[in-house]
Amino acid sequence: MAVITRRRVLASAAGALAAGLAASLTGCVGGAAQPASEASGTTTLHLVGFAVPKEANNAIQKKFAETPQGKGVVWQESYGASGDQSRAVVNGLKADYVNFSLEGDVTRLVKAGLVADSWNSGPTKGIVSDSVVVIVVPKGNPQGIKDWADLTKPGVKIITPNPASSGSARWNILAAYQQVIANGGSEADAKAYLTKFFDNVVALPGSGRDATNAFLQGSGNVLISYENEAILARQSGEDFDYIVPDATLKIENPGAVLKDANPKATDYLNFVLSTAGQEEFVKKGFRPVIADTPIGTVEGANDPSNPFPVPSKLFTIADLGGWTAVNEKFFDEKTGVVPQIQAATGKSQ
Repeated sequence: MAVITRRRVLASAAGALAAGLAASLTGCVGGAAQPASEASGTTTLHLVGFAVPKEANNAIQKKFAETPQGKGVVWQESYGASGDQSRAVVNGLKADYVNFSLEGDVTRLVKAGLVADSWNSGPTKGIVSDSVVVIVVPKGNPQGIKDWADLTKPGVKIITPNPASSGSARWNILAAYQQVIANGGSEADAKAYLTKFFDNVVALPGSGRDATNAFLQGSGNVLISYENEAILARQSGEDFDYIVPDATLKIENPGAVLKDANPKATDYLNFVLSTAGQEEFVKKGFRPVIADTPIGTVEGANDPSNPFPVPSKLFTIADLGGWTAVNEKFFDEKTGVVPQIQAATGKSQ
């Protein structure tokens, strides 16, 4: 089946999640955003982020507004595919705080002189939320998917975002590749698996949120996604199953304040990294980056009372050599493993 490469997959009118979660340019939490010049005593902060954490960010903003530092802060927000959002900031999109999918989307701003090179020097190394790569299937799992090996079988129709624009796509594809290594395979075995994987890809939407919407509309029967995205969708009324593979990749999403940002943006980042801020991430299905964050019950998880099971083989980007090495090896447009496999399978970027 020909791959679908659309920048925007519109949500079905009947899909409550798709309608409610569409990435867009939005105003402040709790009311229409106003420039400080138009509303005495207010400060407008501009947040630019990838699509997936919008709901968590909005919840954190509401809690931040209850603090002395957050009083009077209103928000202008832009959400979309991580790479596209990062490039937009470089090209002039106003931002005080950015929340991207990949470290490289922040370092692009460092290279442009917009973010200090010390942005990742803190205890969490610039990471504000964690998750893991999961496999999402229709309710009842009619294809009988249990693990990565099942994704290369006939009849499996995979949706995963486009690695040319989406950070979540890169996490997904690296998880699919590295699980072969984690289970004792060679690099040749991993490349062979990834080729079979792409043979079964039927849609490469522009962002992680677009990929979720495409799956909900029935464009495929397997979605590779973030655990938190699956949990949030189920919180929003969608009914499907998701699988946390025994071997999977830890997702680490960064946040940073720009050099010329209003000082309140730093206050906000500090709040994001407090237990109060992290609790709001947890409620939306993200794994916290602060160890003593209360977990509690997370509705939408497979086990709400134990929402974040630890996979037996959980690997990280550091295990693959770090983002600089990973981007060169896997995603270089001319020599990268992934573009070459996409070209060979007819699933080009």
